[in-house]
Parts: sequence; C-alpha cells; structure tokens
Amino acid sequence: MKKRKKRLKKKNQERVPLLSFFTGGGFLDMGFEQAGFEIIWTNEVNPAFAGLYEYGMTEWRKKSQKNEKEAKISARRSIESLPAHKITLQAFPDGKPKFFGVIGGPPCPDFSVGGKNEGHHGINGRLTKVYFNRICKLKPAFFVFENVPGLYNTSMHREFLKKREKKLEQAGYRLDLKVLNSLEMGVPQDRERLIMIGMEKSLAEKCAGKELDPGERNWFSWPSIPEYKGAKTKYKWPGMIKFGGKSRKPYGIPKELMVDTVLNGRSYPERQPNGKDTFKAKSRRFSYINEGDTKRKSFKRLHRYRFSPTACYGHNEVHLHPWEKRRLSVREAMRIQGIPDEYSLPEDKPLSWKFTVVSNGVPVPLAYQVAKSLNKFIHPIISRKN
Repeated sequence: MKKRKKRLKKKNQERVPLLSFFTGGGFLDMGFEQAGFEIIWTNEVNPAFAGLYEYGMTEWRKKSQKNEKEAKISARRSIESLPAHKITLQAFPDGKPKFFGVIGGPPCPDFSVGGKNEGHHGINGRLTKVYFNRICKLKPAFFVFENVPGLYNTSMHREFLKKREKKLEQAGYRLDLKVLNSLEMGVPQDRERLIMIGMEKSLAEKCAGKELDPGERNWFSWPSIPEYKGAKTKYKWPGMIKFGGKSRKPYGIPKELMVDTVLNGRSYPERQPNGKDTFKAKSRRFSYINEGDTKRKSFKRLHRYRFSPTACYGHNEVHLHPWEKRRLSVREAMRIQGIPDEYSLPEDKPLSWKFTVVSNGVPVPLAYQVAKSLNKFIHPIISRKN
C-alpha cells in the first residue's frame, strides 16, 4: 500500500515546463521528458530538421507515452530574430509561471577541434552568445547549456566562455560546468559533451544547502554511474581483427557499452523503422578494412565488442558496420545514440538529412542522466514553494 502511494505521489508531481532552443531532432528534449520535465516551446530554424523533429517526436510520444498530440516546432526562426518578450508571449500566453527552465545546445562546429575554430566570430559560434543573452532576459529559474568540450578545453574559446559566465553571474545565476562522456552514461559511444547548469542564485543556494560565491563550482550533483565510470580505460577492450574474422566476446565488460548489443543483441535493427536506410556500398574498402580500425580519418570500421567513436556523420562518412560490407543504417546510428526504436524518421526524406540530425544530437541516455540529476536536485525546493 505504501509503495502504491509513493508511485501515485511521484506520478502526480507537477512537471516543470521547459523552453527548448536549437531543438534539432529532439534528443535533448527526449531525455528531459523521460526525467519528468515538460517541453512547452521549441525552436529550430532548419526546416529539414524541424520536419524530422515533428515526425519523430510525434511517433515516439504516440508509441511510448500513448500521447496522440502531434509534436510541433513552436518557432522556426533564428533566435537572433526572436527577442525575449516575443518568446515569452509564445511560450506563456497566460503569463510566466513561477518556475520554468531553458535547455539548448547551440551549433558547435566553430568550437570543435575538428571544425574551423572560428569560435564566437563564426556564424554558428555567435549563437552561443545570443543564447546566453536570451537567458538573461527570459530569467528562467534554471537553464542547461550543452556544447563540445573544445569550448571549455581550448584556450582561445575558454576566454570567450569565461566572459559569458561572468555576465550570467552578474545577471543573478550560479553556474557549474562539467565535461561528461556518453560512454560513462551507458552509451556504446565515446562522445564528450560540455554541460553547464545555471540556477538563479537563491534557488541554487537552497538546493546546494550553502551560500555560493560567484565563480564557485562543484556544487551541483552531477550524474555518475559507478559501473561505467572511467570505462574507456577501466576495461580491457579488444584490439583490431581481420574483417570477416572471429572475435571472442570479452569477459567483464558491460554488454551495453559494446556496439554488438545494439546491432545484434536485441530485436534486429533491420526489422525496425529506418532499419534499411543506408547508403549503397560501392567502394572496395568495405571489403578489406579491419574490424576495429577506427583511427583512420574516414572509413572507420566499428568493432563489435568495443564502443563506437563519436558519431559525427557528414558527406556520407557514416561508420562502417563491424561484420558487413556497408555503412551503418539510420536505425543502427540511432541505437548508438541511445535513441529508442519508437522514434522514427520519414522513409521518403534524404539519407543525408537523417544521418545529420541523428549525429548532431545529444545521446538520449546522457540527456536523461543530466535531467534526472537536475530534477532530483531542484524538486524538493520547488515542491515546497508550490
């Protein structure tokens, strides 16, 4: 009886509304919805991505949540042309609630080590500054910022970030930052992301249980899963083998961190939506590149019993399947990103669109773990105030 009451209480907890910027395919949104937040406003300027989001999120909500309401992008304009007061009117026609949050990951190529390194001067890079400016005007109780670790680790970009941090603190926020690896969140992919959590000062101090000075860090309860912590070096991962050869499954490595589990171990991907969406194999290289040869610049072939390198697909450069003479399918790429099978993309849209939107997104389990930690951190205080 007590367990039932606890479940009912949790089910009836008020869902905190969120505004989602740079929504893309919706994978950050999905993780936050799974953790109990409610996405009430979305923004995506790319018409192709907006259409894919609306289709994919509608399918996911319908199949996993029995929610028949169609997903829609609220604003298909750049945030540069969306002032804060207009966003407020669109998102909260009946007035702003006491508590709401903002989440988003501005386009990252200008801060990426593999990009042009144009930083905040680049077309995409300047959107990071605009995003923070909108936060200062919208005044959410908290926000989440996601980007590549190069923004934090590269000195020329770090200086830009420090200036933004100072402005956010002057606007009344307390900040915490951490680079998280998807592999340590149970995803079979080595993908690092910089996450910044910002909270209105009084809320942050009540949640942290202490006063917080500007510039103080390490006060947020970041997600950590002991079994996966340090997984990249903790486990003895197998080396390369000849393509078509046999490899013995290693002992002691969590199966969910191996690509074999998502490509072969559960309901076969080719039987799922988008399971046969793949580029036709034309190159001879599909026949001789060794399994596990992922150090090359292109034509990286995954190892069935290892994790995937970062899924960053463009210009048809999708990782090669471990034991077949082809590139991964869209469904296989989705699984490596932790995207549920209930989420699907339209069959009639270009493959390049699908692979780009999938690889541009945050792995869903990483988003979920951050969102779950955030919800657990703030909910006692918010529940008390409500």
